[in-house]
Amino acid sequence: MFPLSLFCRALVTAFLVFFVLAGLLPAPPVLAQSATAALVAKPGALPDMALGSAKAPITIVEYSSMSCPHCAAFSENVFPMLQSKYIDTGKVRFVSRAFPLDLAAVSATMLARCIAKGDGPKYFDATTILFKRQGELAERPLDTLKSVGGHFGMSGEAVEACEQDEGLLEKVKADQQFAFDQLKVDATPTFFINGEKLKGSMSFEDLEKKLTTILKR
Repeated sequence: MFPLSLFCRALVTAFLVFFVLAGLLPAPPVLAQSATAALVAKPGALPDMALGSAKAPITIVEYSSMSCPHCAAFSENVFPMLQSKYIDTGKVRFVSRAFPLDLAAVSATMLARCIAKGDGPKYFDATTILFKRQGELAERPLDTLKSVGGHFGMSGEAVEACEQDEGLLEKVKADQQFAFDQLKVDATPTFFINGEKLKGSMSFEDLEKKLTTILKR
């Protein structure tokens, strides 16, 4: 039987989180993180693109822009080690969300979504290539998008149709607006690690220190 004391504590916590989210109470640090975690976990206009077990003890949500050099550096230098050591071993679930900073990033985000068609690993494959071709994307956006799309079997016409999808564009904008308004994301990359917000680039060593501390709790 579920202990009454634990039930009461869970009920009180739930009410406190509700009042904090409603703006009726100031949030102590631990509760503020819980409230933020609840906001981060809310479904967006677009389905989350994620890698790793849904049962992982740590969830990392990254807001990134395809035109952000620091995001590209994280994708190339940090993410592969994070994936092999923590994501593939069931310790971390990693969620990638778009916070495009310019039109090129919006276009690249839309293409990655069209390529993936809801498939998380395929989305990460697409974004990895787009980050590597960031310079080309800035100089020759349409040619680069068609080249990347072609790598995944999309015709030039299909890429153009993707970029003209107003419904997809509105969903990308809606998710970005939610991140800005509710989560106070205003720069990339921004990470939420089990609800704790961290802004700016991170080395693998710094990230691993954070993860190790959480896993020891």
